[in-house]
Amino acid sequence: MSKKHIAVAMGGYSSEYKISLLSGSVVCESLDTAKYTVYPVHILKDGWNYVAEDGTKHPINKADFSFSTGTETIVPDVVFNTIHGNPGENGYLQAYWELLGIPQTSTDFYQAALSFNKRDCLSVLKNFGIRCANSYYINKGNAVLSEEIIKKVGLPCFVKPNRSGSSFGISKVNTMEELLPAIEKAYEEDSEIIIETALVGVEVSVGAFTHNGEITVFSPTEIVSENDFFDYEAKYQGKSQEITPARISEEELERVKLETKQVYQVLNMKGVTRSEFIIQDGIPHFIETNTTPGLSRESIIPKQVKEAGLTLTDFFGMLVENVLIKN
Repeated sequence: MSKKHIAVAMGGYSSEYKISLLSGSVVCESLDTAKYTVYPVHILKDGWNYVAEDGTKHPINKADFSFSTGTETIVPDVVFNTIHGNPGENGYLQAYWELLGIPQTSTDFYQAALSFNKRDCLSVLKNFGIRCANSYYINKGNAVLSEEIIKKVGLPCFVKPNRSGSSFGISKVNTMEELLPAIEKAYEEDSEIIIETALVGVEVSVGAFTHNGEITVFSPTEIVSENDFFDYEAKYQGKSQEITPARISEEELERVKLETKQVYQVLNMKGVTRSEFIIQDGIPHFIETNTTPGLSRESIIPKQVKEAGLTLTDFFGMLVENVLIKN
């Protein structure tokens, strides 16, 4: 049986591209080379290229996502999508690959776009009975009605860009005076903002994926940040403890796993996702879901894969086989 050609897409156009390159390289190292021929594909603002082992770059033909290896032209059988943020987590590339008829490992374009827009995602989930924090929405150019905002969400609260990952542009606001600077900071990442009540409780992050039509929910990871909240520094620069499995009661564990599965089902997800919750008074409150979660050595999903008794080779192979079966 001939080996399948797998393009591992990494990079992207957002502030998160360096983290995505780390995720992509872990996938390239971990995929079973007895089954697959693996091609690292860097999708960056300054160009799309297959990057060979010796560092030579071969441009991607955007007409059909093909590239030369120097000796032959490859059209991938599957794209393994590890791009965080724009354009790999917001649906753009998913729609492009779907038009080309190339299967890819992350969720479909509409689900990706919906979940990337925090406000729209919360609006859908609230209607299905998923608990979320109180929130207030504001767009660039709108008047900032500080008193009205605080009346709705209270203090402390979080100010977040609506469509941004990796905690860029997020601030925790403890006083009325901090609100305007926090809004300005969030506008640097996005023209739409979401302001939410700061929930008090245990923060957990829970991976889920589909295999053979069954949804598997991983054991949650508890996030204990040294900083005021799980910001970029905490997430990627070691300023947090990530404890897998989370130190929560059996009842809380069952509840949060059930909520994770429900979010995955309601949003009609595919591939691997990671949902964040804060368990306040025993009740999980949904924060957000990531449809191309980090897969670097420091990332949460690889730790949960290990906790589940799987190797990354097994797990990444399952994600590839899922989309190969359908095609």
